[in-house]
Amino acid sequence: MKISTDRILTTHVGSLPRSKAVTDLVFAKEHGKAVNEKEFHETIKQAVDDVVACQLKSGVDIVSDGEMSKISYATYIKDRITGFAGDSPRNAPKDLEDYPGFLQKIAKSGGTPTYSRPCCVSNIEVKSSLPLEKDIEHFQAAIDKHQPHDVFMNAASPGVIALFLPNKHYKTQDEYLEALAEAMRPEYEAIVNAGFILQLDSPDIGLGRHMIFKNETEEDYVRLAEQHIEMLNYSLRNIPADRVRMHVCFGNYEGPHHCDAPMSLVLPIALKAKPQGLLFETSNPRHAHEWVVFRDAKIPDDKILIPGVLDSTTNFIEHPELVAQRIERFANIVGKERVIAGTDCGFSTFAGFGAVDEDIVYAKLASMAAGAKIASERLWK
Repeated sequence: MKISTDRILTTHVGSLPRSKAVTDLVFAKEHGKAVNEKEFHETIKQAVDDVVACQLKSGVDIVSDGEMSKISYATYIKDRITGFAGDSPRNAPKDLEDYPGFLQKIAKSGGTPTYSRPCCVSNIEVKSSLPLEKDIEHFQAAIDKHQPHDVFMNAASPGVIALFLPNKHYKTQDEYLEALAEAMRPEYEAIVNAGFILQLDSPDIGLGRHMIFKNETEEDYVRLAEQHIEMLNYSLRNIPADRVRMHVCFGNYEGPHHCDAPMSLVLPIALKAKPQGLLFETSNPRHAHEWVVFRDAKIPDDKILIPGVLDSTTNFIEHPELVAQRIERFANIVGKERVIAGTDCGFSTFAGFGAVDEDIVYAKLASMAAGAKIASERLWK
């Protein structure tokens, strides 16, 4: 990972708004409709080129492909590994269950994305590497053209796949997680071998507390979440830690979030993960105060902190001075060289759905870049 040497670098969590042309094609594939493959890949390639250009124009240093080709950040894997079919019941987060009127309201408003979340019904193995190869090809073309400072590509962690795609085949959850880890390993290694930073999306560590672990004791939640980390580390056994970063969050939706696990419980679990970089929420109203958890914790010397300095669920454009203050808090904890400015979560974790207007997304990213500049001037004065 490229780190700060003379200024604070900027990045984000990965997913960015997709055009209607992209969304229509992605959903056509999702629904089993005939899609012209040449048209699909030409459309995605152009979308990746456009999204890289937009990131750079907004001042983002470490860019992604925006996850243009994916229906969502987790369920896309059904097209890459075997063993999945059908659909599964929706498991609402505990905070939304506590407010059923609000849950119904967001469902009716389109706030609950509609696409299949298949179950694991047979052995998990690599199905096809072609989708990943095309993603790498399209991203590399945009990189060659626009020459960004650094790049990353997202992939689902074994744990988040288990969160959204339930096991109905393996005898134990441990067997399921191990099979996922082994099947996803080639994708992780291919991304790194392509020269990209691998970002593993692991909201299961935070969000999982009020979803798949919501009926567990705190002790059992910690034990089970640590098993997720153990399997993640197992899948990364051939990859250096400094080529990987991990995103942890509590659910990318506007809601009560009063059932979120406290960062004081989540951070010790997350720090056991191999990735050098840690992306986490610190801007939304439920977690903005938890920067003090990092202040009071012993952060390993090799860890890079990538705090979210933008909320990904609101159309407020954060003031650059607020962004700078958020950056400086963490720079004062681990040192300015070990902080990269990021976002709380992705801006379009599901194709066709995002709480923030597309133009405002890039205005927020531009404000982050402006805030990083202010912080840099003060930190390196």
